[in-house]
Amino acid sequence: MIAELRLEVPGPGLHEFTEEAQAKVASSGLAEGLCTLFVRHTSASLLIQENADPSARRDLERWLARLVPEADPLYTHTLEGPDDMPAHIRAALTATSLSIPVVESRLGLGTWQGLYLWEHRHGPSTRHVLVHLNE
Repeated sequence: MIAELRLEVPGPGLHEFTEEAQAKVASSGLAEGLCTLFVRHTSASLLIQENADPSARRDLERWLARLVPEADPLYTHTLEGPDDMPAHIRAALTATSLSIPVVESRLGLGTWQGLYLWEHRHGPSTRHVLVHLNE
């Protein structure tokens, strides 16, 4: 089964979508198998990360911003704004797909794990994540 999640995000940062993905798993009727998630964009990424303490997400966001700064004079891909090329690099350094086992009709995530869309652009966006479920 293939489904799609449409995620509205207000701007940059880690946006949790664990519940939305779990709802797709539950409605599929799949008891055991694999859930593969794929973000259909070049300036956003996916991440499994701690979902208990928001400071972990803030630290990750700040770290990546320091690693890939905006307004680097070496960027030539600037037509779409100063956040575009850094967003592409940040997406290239992170993940565009994730695979999570499905166990007893639930995502096999650990106690403190959540699924996140990592938006790398400044403005609000609608992001599409494909959900592929198979036995």
